[in-house]
Amino acid sequence: MGTGCVSAQRPQRGVTGYLDDCTCDVETIDAFNNYKLFPRLNQLLESDYFRYYKVNLQKPCPFWDDNSHCGMRDCAVQPCPSDEIPDGIRSGSYKYSEEANNLAEECEEAKRLGAVDDSLSKETRQAVLQWAQHDDSSDSFCEADDIHSPDAEYVDLLLNPERYTGYKGPDAWKIWNSIYEENCFKPQNVKRPLASDTGHTFYKWLKGVCVEKRAFYRLISGLHASINIHLSARYLLQDTWSEKKWGPNITEFQQRFDEVLTSGEGPRRLKNLYFLYLIELRALSKVLPFFERPGFQLYTGNSGRDAEMKHLLLEILHLAKSFPLHFDENSFFAGNKKEAAKLKEEFRLHFKNISKIMDCVGCIKCRLWGKLQTQGLGTALKILFSENLIEKIPESGPSYGFQLTRQEIVALFNAFGRVSTSVKELENFRNILQNMR
Repeated sequence: MGTGCVSAQRPQRGVTGYLDDCTCDVETIDAFNNYKLFPRLNQLLESDYFRYYKVNLQKPCPFWDDNSHCGMRDCAVQPCPSDEIPDGIRSGSYKYSEEANNLAEECEEAKRLGAVDDSLSKETRQAVLQWAQHDDSSDSFCEADDIHSPDAEYVDLLLNPERYTGYKGPDAWKIWNSIYEENCFKPQNVKRPLASDTGHTFYKWLKGVCVEKRAFYRLISGLHASINIHLSARYLLQDTWSEKKWGPNITEFQQRFDEVLTSGEGPRRLKNLYFLYLIELRALSKVLPFFERPGFQLYTGNSGRDAEMKHLLLEILHLAKSFPLHFDENSFFAGNKKEAAKLKEEFRLHFKNISKIMDCVGCIKCRLWGKLQTQGLGTALKILFSENLIEKIPESGPSYGFQLTRQEIVALFNAFGRVSTSVKELENFRNILQNMR
């Protein structure tokens, strides 16, 4: 098994060879994703059914008082009201105001880049009301936790792409630290590997835990890596009055994934990204019977377009099923039934907790994509743990044993779209680094 380097000196591969806990290799995933699945998935996600996501972005943080810098809990609305910043700080005219002035500028940038564009046309608003009426009349009984809240609203994901927003520093660190330290089954005395630490104790612990707990950590690490790739690939390179220019920031990418700069952590993070890809791909291959039923529609009211998109959806799911080296989820929860049931419940509760932490993210656009991607991964896990129910779904009539809401479906495919995009972006970064030689 080889692990290449993501530095300018040896840029050929970010990570290569076989993945731990799997029989799959990186090269097989790259070829399958980049040239077969990614183009079709992108086309699907641009359709009306998948571009509008209903979400409550107004929930208060349930775990701590959110006094994040500049009141960023409301960064889309008023994180830094200019009339609350003293003139001296804004103008930078005082000797001691440089730090405060930088903070004000950071907040203004985060406000602009982190805001969610919630504009929908009148026609779209009327259409989504019809969608909701259609969904409510179907056999859905699995209700997402907040889509019926008065604060929930439809967001156009194409108008709000995931990219660099300026959300960083202690507030962003606090979110990920809470996820890793309190929700990944890790004992307090085992410290996570950081750039200054070899991580020997941590990886010795990780190797010794059961495959389910190890997988849980790797999924969260893979999600973290995927998000960091998006931020590096769609970085704000130029911001002038005439235009904003977004594109790949190779320095940002190397700081997060270069083998030398991260003391060996970068390739591990990338392997976890591929592990996340395999888990979500496996879920898509397993859920095919649910979507194949003649009565299932990707309902938007445009029957011709809806039928066309369902055909594309089934094409993607059949493609997912054809992948030759799927992850074998049967290794999960395979031991003593009582212990397995307890562990599965722990797994579910830990993941539910991480979903709640997303309501503590200070940047609204980051919160949007954090909620969507955790719900998407949660839906993938729900599918993998419901295999027996999915196999019993009748070809026609209601599927009472297993159900997915519209919100779960939109989250599942968009979340996988994000991971698929990350794998594709890695190829782009490898090419850039190759040309820097």
